[in-house]
Amino acid sequence: MKLLQLFKANFRREFILLKRYLPNTISELITFFCIFLAMFFGIKVVGDPSSMETNIQYTIVSYVFWFLSMGAMQGIGWSIMSEAQLGTLEQMYMSPMGAWRILLARIVSTTLQQLIILAVLLYLSMLVTGTWLNIDVVSILPVLIFTIISMFGISFMIAGMAIIIKQINAFLQVLQFILMGLTFFPMSISPLLAVLPVVKGVDMIRGIMIQNQTLLDFHWADYASLIANAIIYLVLGILVFKRCERTAMTKGVLGQY
Repeated sequence: MKLLQLFKANFRREFILLKRYLPNTISELITFFCIFLAMFFGIKVVGDPSSMETNIQYTIVSYVFWFLSMGAMQGIGWSIMSEAQLGTLEQMYMSPMGAWRILLARIVSTTLQQLIILAVLLYLSMLVTGTWLNIDVVSILPVLIFTIISMFGISFMIAGMAIIIKQINAFLQVLQFILMGLTFFPMSISPLLAVLPVVKGVDMIRGIMIQNQTLLDFHWADYASLIANAIIYLVLGILVFKRCERTAMTKGVLGQY
């Protein structure tokens, strides 16, 4: 019950922030859509006409997941920096729920809201381009959940860095391009890419949305790789975060900015 209340409180908090800074929210969405249109028209101009539709579908799916991964992986890193800058980071640590649970509830809330926004933008993108994807929710949802879990693990690692270093803006900016690579790289390049976060899940979802595959079309090894990837990164992320917490407390830099 306490965890449910924690989630509801953070979901309401994130929704209030979206409304309170509505111009920033709108400008972010407009920027996202304009960049996508630029990529779309670039493919139309220089792409091979015989494979143009497949390339557009590939770009839509990869770009949507790039946007999602940026929010999910960087979310609590930005949150830690904001709390430290405002001088409220130590107050969060006074909660009996524990900082990592609060941050987990916060990133889950943010991701759910992003998914709603992305669903609208996805349909708008398909409407503008005239290219329609296979939106099989039953097949997409299980894969999406485990893909997002691996994102949360990376997010906790980044949050751990932010607790000690405080200012990691430059790293987060570089990370955006790394995430672009993770979401755009096809698994056909190398099966070893499956050990990286996000890559396996995005590849499976592309198969569902572009090639009309279902859950039955994947091998058990695909699911084993996806689930193991999610669990390992989440557990590792929380362990790294807790270790960084102890280091910050030992050095006395938890509340410093």
